[in-house]
Amino acid sequence: MFLSSFFGFEARRKRLLKKVPKGALYDFLSVPFPSEDSFLSDLDIVSVDFETTGLNAVTDKLLSVGFVSIDKQQIKLNSCYHQIINTELRLDADNVIIHQITDQQKSQGKPLRIVVEALLQALAGKVMLVHYARIEKQFLKQACLELYGVSPPLMILDTLAMAKRKLDQRDIAYDPQNLRLAALRHTHELPSYYAHNALNDAIATAELFLAQQKTETTKLKDVL
Repeated sequence: MFLSSFFGFEARRKRLLKKVPKGALYDFLSVPFPSEDSFLSDLDIVSVDFETTGLNAVTDKLLSVGFVSIDKQQIKLNSCYHQIINTELRLDADNVIIHQITDQQKSQGKPLRIVVEALLQALAGKVMLVHYARIEKQFLKQACLELYGVSPPLMILDTLAMAKRKLDQRDIAYDPQNLRLAALRHTHELPSYYAHNALNDAIATAELFLAQQKTETTKLKDVL
């Protein structure tokens, strides 16, 4: 009980709220997280995807952010957000082939602070949904460290982790490629989308998440 009360999402949020100045991060921390006893069907969720210049959150940079809201198991397309970030790092040709964002497009993007503020505003009091949490979690925490000097607690659902947990429970060998976003969408008979666009992948992840939910009695604490 002590560990839960000290290290839990709400405890960390409240402790950090006392330390940060007024601004976007303060506003994000001012809103309580959902109860871990909440049913997934009752939650407000924001499906998020990043495109980055590489996989190292310290040496690489956020390149674009896309997100869309899920309100009580309905994807709200009028909430869609997509923004390229103007980073000083020159893009590698091999990287451009993947995300299709050029140096010229990047130069016309918005500053990191503006984009992170928009994301934090959307995430306040909600759960963040991603596919393969390592990328989004580490890059968002690193961005907050650069902008605000601290990294906030993030309540994250991961469609990859949820799929992996079910496969592991079957106790049989499987190809890790089966856990890719496109492969899991195919398993659930969802249509193919153009990948490596942050908004496209955020919507694709939102649809996969809804397809993964077989029952409305699943609680948040069971899949965090």
